[in-house]
Amino acid sequence: MTAKVAFNFKGLMAPVFTAFHDDKRRTVNLNQITPYAEYLKKNGVDGVLVNGTSGEGMSLSVDERKQTAERWQKVSQDLKITTMIQIGGAPFADVIELAIHAESIKVDSILCLPELYFKPKTEEELVKYLKDISQFCPTTPLLYYHIPWMSGVNLNMPKFLNLAEKEIPNFVGLKYTSGDLEQGTACLKPGRSVFLGADTILCAAAAIGFESSIMTTLNFCPELSLEIMKYVRENRLQEARQTQEVLSKRVQKILENGEWVPAMKLEFNKIHPASMDSGPVRLVKQL
Repeated sequence: MTAKVAFNFKGLMAPVFTAFHDDKRRTVNLNQITPYAEYLKKNGVDGVLVNGTSGEGMSLSVDERKQTAERWQKVSQDLKITTMIQIGGAPFADVIELAIHAESIKVDSILCLPELYFKPKTEEELVKYLKDISQFCPTTPLLYYHIPWMSGVNLNMPKFLNLAEKEIPNFVGLKYTSGDLEQGTACLKPGRSVFLGADTILCAAAAIGFESSIMTTLNFCPELSLEIMKYVRENRLQEARQTQEVLSKRVQKILENGEWVPAMKLEFNKIHPASMDSGPVRLVKQL
């Protein structure tokens, strides 16, 4: 069965942070979204992933996830930014509710983690899980979120993709957050959307055929990734490698301050003006 929906986005997509007020409950600050989106668009980033890992989506309530998705969708429509909303990492009933909601507000695409408690142990089980969800968002392109170091689900992605494309009419691809480029390359196929999710291997991935990426550093230094992609397209590989080295060293320096999300969010807040401040993280101890 081939996909009945089209998703033609190619390029760079920022996994946006969720802004929180620095109060006892870490309440969500929706007012930060408009200047944030304007900054991304001005600096060459034409897509956003909302409620993903960097966005701490799994730390939000269903209502908070809906409100955040709604505001990003409204602002993104005005700015002609492509939206991808992550709906997984929640009880199955809530994932369904979020799928229905995402389709109702006409997002451009939906991303979904695997079941995180009753983890799928085979590619067939993972396909069944996503197929069940897809029935509630049948007209919206659906992608799988492969992030095995966080989800604990590490199945064969080329096999999974081939099965999913036969069984799920609106399935279009995945976000591939793994350093295994051998398997990642095997996922690439004309008409299939495969987003790299690893900042430090962008140059190598682009050189072997990855055309799209979702990377946290796009939130504060998108120019480096844009340059890498440009140099690879122009076959200026030495310059691409040199720019990748600059980006990788910056990531390494940032991570001296702690774990991925709090360290990256701290860097974001250091660089951007108060109107874009994303506040503290919700669950992890703030740096």
